[in-house]
Amino acid sequence: MFMGNTPFITVRASRPLTEIEFCAWVAQAAPGDRLEYHRGFLVLDTFPVFSHLPESRRAELARLASRAFWAAEQGLVHLVQERVGPDRFAYIAVARPKPKHAAASLSALLLEEQAA
Repeated sequence: MFMGNTPFITVRASRPLTEIEFCAWVAQAAPGDRLEYHRGFLVLDTFPVFSHLPESRRAELARLASRAFWAAEQGLVHLVQERVGPDRFAYIAVARPKPKHAAASLSALLLEEQAA
């Protein structure tokens, strides 16, 4: 069966995402789905001394970034960056096929992490 060149479509949130919204996307995403979870310079945007974000937004972004890294470590997503300008990047999560060993739901994995 021949598969044509299907363009990758990245969903970009119309407002800043929360950690919970990111987790909800990971739980329902099909393999290959792409979500832009931040646009900027993540390391600077989450660092208190350099960030221009209000403290509550900066803290939420730090939680989101940590959760995205966690999801990558669990084999749930690939994390990629796309340069969109000088010192500005799109941070994208690409859904992977759910691991065979992950019979547990995402919420069970999150609860297990919190218990540790």
